[in-house]
Amino acid sequence: MATPQGQRKTPPPAEPVIFQKILQCHAADRANVWSPRANRDGLLELTVVLSGQGYHRVFDREIPCKAGDIYLVPPHIPHDFFSTEQQTPLTVRCLYFEPCHWLADHAAVPDTEQYCYGVFQGNAMIAYAMLNAETQTTVTALLDQIALETSSGRPAWQDAVRAYLSLLLITVGRYVGNAIQSIPRLRAKDRHVAFAALCMVNEQFCNNELTLERIANSLYVSKSHLSRLFQCVLGHSFSEYLKNLRLNHACKLLSESGLTVELIAQQCGMRDVATFYAGFHAHTGMTPHQYRHAHKTQNNQNHSVKGDKIMIILSEISENLQKGRSKLVKEMVQQALDEGSNPEQILNEGLLAGMNIIGEKFKNNEVYVPEVLVAARAMNMGVQVLKPHLVAQGVQACGKVCLGTVQGDLHDIGKNLVKMMMEGKGLEVIDLGTDVPADVFVQTAIEQNCQVICCSALLTTTMSVMGDVVKAAEAAGIRDKVKIMIGGAPVSEEYREKIGADCYTADAASAADAAVELCKA
Repeated sequence: MATPQGQRKTPPPAEPVIFQKILQCHAADRANVWSPRANRDGLLELTVVLSGQGYHRVFDREIPCKAGDIYLVPPHIPHDFFSTEQQTPLTVRCLYFEPCHWLADHAAVPDTEQYCYGVFQGNAMIAYAMLNAETQTTVTALLDQIALETSSGRPAWQDAVRAYLSLLLITVGRYVGNAIQSIPRLRAKDRHVAFAALCMVNEQFCNNELTLERIANSLYVSKSHLSRLFQCVLGHSFSEYLKNLRLNHACKLLSESGLTVELIAQQCGMRDVATFYAGFHAHTGMTPHQYRHAHKTQNNQNHSVKGDKIMIILSEISENLQKGRSKLVKEMVQQALDEGSNPEQILNEGLLAGMNIIGEKFKNNEVYVPEVLVAARAMNMGVQVLKPHLVAQGVQACGKVCLGTVQGDLHDIGKNLVKMMMEGKGLEVIDLGTDVPADVFVQTAIEQNCQVICCSALLTTTMSVMGDVVKAAEAAGIRDKVKIMIGGAPVSEEYREKIGADCYTADAASAADAAVELCKA
């Protein structure tokens, strides 16, 4: 039954995250240069090696692996897979999920014997099993069933996924043997500290003020204890791990961007260019310029194949954004970056493309406010991942707008919706909130160099403040430099003409479209 126009629909509950990937893992270019994956969204990773031979690198330790091997890796642990042969990739199938959403209560509590049905035996950081051919077939069939139910949307599909996932973990748990000898065992308390510290380093390594002491203070442990934990877990010191992260990131920027060496050194948190040059040469055996030339030539050869793959990822970003799948959008934006996609391309052809479709559907009453809100949340999650890359490339918003509800009016639902739709169009929006005086609109426009002032009102008694904004802009001498847009339930085109504003729109989607055009004018 259709929802009557104007009646709000209850937003759907956020779906627990579970998804799969099949990855082709190639040989590393150089033994000490790699870009580890580390799940930063609280997701557990179950990976089955489908074919090929290679190694699983965890904490800079290399573990030989082959078809039939299976690993369960908790969040925040840096790791990746590589083939031992240049021509034959190692094929792995990865399942990502949140244990707290998908497992029974007793199996969802970390650091207990029953966590994930006991696969992490004896305080093992990573679970490992070697499957025979029959069990590998069973595991593959269970993964297929999980994928089928996840994409089907059939009644009780989540219950079915929980059942298949529990059976999968129980099956794998029967084959989990001794922990990997090269990966240390830690007490639960120390494991928590180590994972939290790793998470901080992986997320903040570009900050040149990041120190071991600063991390230790934030975790309420001593510097010496944290130093010992790093040495135990990583096999080398905190400073060595941090340096490797920064230099590996520099390798990525050199091969995928046109940034100068000086900017790359700054982006990677290095103290100065001379230190960066010396460290980079020791790390790779090349100067930054030599590395860039060698890897750009190689990248050009693979550009066509990678281009097709990137277009598929961008399409999936758009589709998942429209469905409000925030965590999945965030993951796929990072995947697009890892595949070498230009951040501006991800923004325009992935995130903004999806939000534009939502805007059109909203104008046509095909979706309602809840759907717009969850899509906007997904958009913001993706933009958070992209923002540092966009800043590094100097990508600018397509315009700047200041927005607020006028003085005397505390309503903000419509204003917030307009803000989301405008940000979905690539505009930078300065939200002034509610009860905003006329002079604050004008002063903000002057100080922030805004091209458009947007005023919202829901009460007839506060509409007059919109006229005051127009007069204040004229008095400040900026009326010919800034456009003034008005909107709200009691506002009309006739009222716009009366007060001399530039634009009136009846809904949030139209307001976003109009603001883009006004910024171009």
